[in-house]
Amino acid sequence: MKPNPGIDDVKAALSHVLDPELGADLVSLDMIRNIVIKGRTIAFDLVLTTPACPLKEVMANDCRSAIARHISPDFAVEINFASSKPAQPQTDLSQLKDVKHIIAVASGKGGVGKSTVAANLALALAQEGHKVALVDADIYGPSVPTMFALENPQPQGVESEGKTLLLPLSKYGIKLISIGFFVEPDKGLLWRGPMASNALRQLFTETLWGEIDYMVVDLPPGTGDIPISLVQMLPLSAVIMVSSPQQVAVADVKRAVQMFRQVKTPLLGVVENMAYFVPSDMPEKKYFIFGKGTCEKYVEEMGFKLLAQIPMTEETAASGDAGKPVVLQHGNPVGEAFRQLAGTVMELRPC
Repeated sequence: MKPNPGIDDVKAALSHVLDPELGADLVSLDMIRNIVIKGRTIAFDLVLTTPACPLKEVMANDCRSAIARHISPDFAVEINFASSKPAQPQTDLSQLKDVKHIIAVASGKGGVGKSTVAANLALALAQEGHKVALVDADIYGPSVPTMFALENPQPQGVESEGKTLLLPLSKYGIKLISIGFFVEPDKGLLWRGPMASNALRQLFTETLWGEIDYMVVDLPPGTGDIPISLVQMLPLSAVIMVSSPQQVAVADVKRAVQMFRQVKTPLLGVVENMAYFVPSDMPEKKYFIFGKGTCEKYVEEMGFKLLAQIPMTEETAASGDAGKPVVLQHGNPVGEAFRQLAGTVMELRPC
């Protein structure tokens, strides 16, 4: 306990509080600013990427607990939420002017196959004759380099109207940009919210897209600053939520849906990935190894659409690892499910 703490004592106490997204402490991430100690009150700014951050109360409560534990419970704690997000008019979206629809693919948690859904949906839309782009904005686990077998990709720059813009790569008939093209594959990224958001913003604003019918965006998982900043920046047509059948996954979807509703983002519906397992030697069989009915019940309660139930097969993971997504295989039940999803997306009636 410290009866007469100084600013360094407050910083030391708050260094025990971690950002839930990045796993690093708020002080080293420069999210604690303007500390003032007056009498028995400690006041400071908690700097967020966006004022709508759904985790701000969690971090604020953790800060109060840290002050009580490492300084004294007798101090009142006043927290002012500040935002480091630049004003929206500063974002130049002119490179997206010829993009007709932007579809974000999101999930409440990692590990539900969000990137698999995004990649195969983009390819299925291209198979319908549309001009398609896929933007891999999943800063925590960019998958496009692996799923499209793009080793050591080198996006080239081109001069356009006095600016140097990136040329997206092209494979299987779609345009591709991934945050993974610009980082070493074996190194993780520890970027705090504003740095990550600015890097991802450049994927959209400094790439020469041209005419695009559907731009599919693979968002980072969860409900933190970075996915919020992206959906607020982009002129989205709709968001697709991806879940697996487990109750824990659907619970995370519920939290993500609340976030998207809070920032007034249109929701197209939910894709249930890994809905059941189909053995390759017994295609008529369905094994509901992760449970059954949880997603259906949730979307019915909320008035959403269950856009698709994507089965599992042995080929699904192998095809992604081999750089040839499963929708490229004709006669595969998983590929057919993605083609049906593309047909639903083309109707575009978000709720």
